[in-house]
Amino acid sequence: MQFIYTASAVLAAYLIGSLSFAVIVSKFAGLKDPRTYGSKNPGATNVLRSGNKNAAIATLVLDALKGFIPVGLVTLFGDKLGLEGGTVALVAVAAVVGHMYPVFFGFKGGKGVATAVGAVLGIHWALALVVLVSFGVILYFSRIVSLASIVAAVFAPVAYMFGDRVLWYVERPVTLGLFLIAVGLIVKHMPNINRLFAGTEPKLGQK
Repeated sequence: MQFIYTASAVLAAYLIGSLSFAVIVSKFAGLKDPRTYGSKNPGATNVLRSGNKNAAIATLVLDALKGFIPVGLVTLFGDKLGLEGGTVALVAVAAVVGHMYPVFFGFKGGKGVATAVGAVLGIHWALALVVLVSFGVILYFSRIVSLASIVAAVFAPVAYMFGDRVLWYVERPVTLGLFLIAVGLIVKHMPNINRLFAGTEPKLGQK
């Protein structure tokens, strides 16, 4: 029965993650499909390039909720169903993978940053705060969203391990899940990484 609960939670997380809100919000706002302009990435940063800040904010919040809701539910109520850290990790990874490779949108999705932040928030609010601070510091000095995202993604599993017995009890499956998410974000950001090395990566606010 526990396997059924775990499988159901992981599947639900993937399907929720597969809702590409950049495309959905843009459609309702009367904007162009974000997959047709800018970086062609269906995410909040590219929606911002349309000039509609409200649509970008809505996309950011909804994409974050895709990670927060499934992970948060398992974190809060999983113990009653015998679901432990392994399920939390699997659900977090599934939500981010859903965003990156959405079944509802031909498996062509975004880079998973907002959904990953939501998943981290579902694991522990303090971990999310630490990760967001690292993101904010890098973004403030570089004005490059991709660089800040990559640094924050790599920092997440490190911060989680250092918080052992101080802010939370570290569970190995969750550490592994955060590491896999970081790897996924790095892979999805490879074009950005190439532009960073070439010095051509656009800064925040550039269309």
